Amino acid sequence: MKKPIIFAIDDDPQVIRAVSRDLRNQYKSNYRILSTTSANEALESLVELKIRGEEVALFLSDQKMPDMLGVEFLERAKKYYPKAKRALLTAYSDTDAAIKAINDVQLDYYLLKPWDPPTEKLYPVLDDLVDDWQAGYIPNFQGIKIIGYQYAPKSHEIKDFLAGNLIPYLWMDFLETKAEEIMTLNKISTNDLPVIILENGSILKNPTLQDIAANIGLNPNASSNLYDVVIIGAGPAGLAAAVYGGSEGLKTLLVEKRAPGGQAGTSSRIENYLGFPKGLSGADLSRRAITQATRFGVEFLSPQEVTDIELKNQYKIITLKDGNTVNAKSVVITSGVDYRKLPAENIDKFTGAGVYYGAATTEAGACVDKEVYIVGGGNSAGQGAMYLSQFAKNVYIVIRKKDLTSTMSSYLIDQISQTPNIKILGESEIIATEGGEKLESINLKNRNTNKVEKRKANALFVFIGAKPYTDWLKLGILKNERGFLLTGRDLVNKPEFKKSWKVEREPHMLETCVPRVFAAGDVRSGAMNRVASAVGEGAMSISFVHQYLAETL
Repeated sequence: MKKPIIFAIDDDPQVIRAVSRDLRNQYKSNYRILSTTSANEALESLVELKIRGEEVALFLSDQKMPDMLGVEFLERAKKYYPKAKRALLTAYSDTDAAIKAINDVQLDYYLLKPWDPPTEKLYPVLDDLVDDWQAGYIPNFQGIKIIGYQYAPKSHEIKDFLAGNLIPYLWMDFLETKAEEIMTLNKISTNDLPVIILENGSILKNPTLQDIAANIGLNPNASSNLYDVVIIGAGPAGLAAAVYGGSEGLKTLLVEKRAPGGQAGTSSRIENYLGFPKGLSGADLSRRAITQATRFGVEFLSPQEVTDIELKNQYKIITLKDGNTVNAKSVVITSGVDYRKLPAENIDKFTGAGVYYGAATTEAGACVDKEVYIVGGGNSAGQGAMYLSQFAKNVYIVIRKKDLTSTMSSYLIDQISQTPNIKILGESEIIATEGGEKLESINLKNRNTNKVEKRKANALFVFIGAKPYTDWLKLGILKNERGFLLTGRDLVNKPEFKKSWKVEREPHMLETCVPRVFAAGDVRSGAMNRVASAVGEGAMSISFVHQYLAETL
């Protein structure tokens, strides 16, 4: 397979030699390094590279060049390689132009000259950029291929699972010519769909998620019987707990039933997370966190589900869905929340066949030039709308309130107001869905007039509220009336707590009514429902685990 390209441009021969040398020293094993002193020459070569089917991963351009400014070059290069990362080399005096370019041409980063030593000032930045590019890069004729029916729930489930686990794949509807050729060649019938064709050529017919996991390197089985801490759920809180647990030397196990990231992992763009001025996707955040946790020795089980926790002396016996058990000295529950089910007529019939809970990034490709509806007024709904607006003909946000001001961050409201194909349908609700094998229309009710209007709908994405994922808990852990886990001071005045708590201290801030079982993130009563706060709680939970481990048993 051809190596992707890192393309460097600087009109100073001495600088371009130094840049090229440093790039080759770090990246030559995985990338081809191309360089030139002329921006015009670089643009001409892009045409030929595109014709030959070459891929550019990163452009690294000087700002002040005689034939063209670097910002202008990057903007013109985007026409040929819109997914390539773009970085600018600037003198200190040009930083204002570089910062402006972040918005004007979606510049990914700017670096100051000189960049010596490159191990500190060049490689860490470029490593992040090319890693991000690789996460979304699908090589031609390489990797996993899925053949199925676009509106089959099983096809959606598989796509969503692979996307959530950051596994690149190529989707092909079974009616496409290429799919028909593959099916004929491999004697695949429509009864076998969906099928997965692995990179080595082997075929999985109508596979379960566990079948897929076993073939793509995911691990559902624990390697040990006893851990210092087991973390249940790999959303932002669970990922943070895993990183801090591993970094502080705890034997840490992270268990996730589907894919890392939780609801945040499905977000197409998180723009208010500290330290990322250009924003980052939930998938990027999850990938970085899993890589970080793995580097610290954290064991990650996925797809795997916890079905029960039992107590045995000071240990917690955790039962997994496959019947196996693991023992833990402490547990952090970060199982998060699910989107609530939309109470509309016939909604179950079209779930996975035009109706999707979250999953905007997974199904966006099927929404090109279509009429798309989103239900919900929170940030997840707004981020989904912004992402889908790049594909759909029109995106309609259906909300029960008059407007978005009380439920959505102002930066998202501003972006939505400036996007012409996004429309807000306030004081409205969807009461029914209709269609044949797939969603075709919705019935929209005006809450003021009670008038019902039938409207064409090709896809409906649901982002309504938060239902805590706590039904599996049988340990007697106290919850509030909505099912969220009670912790810390919220427990002290509960009669049930006084009967069960047998430790000579008050519960820690994130501790449940069961000693040494903690809760963090959205699953916890009183949580702020923001990525940053979930990450903070996940990290904080490990400090309480340390306090427990230091106690005399």
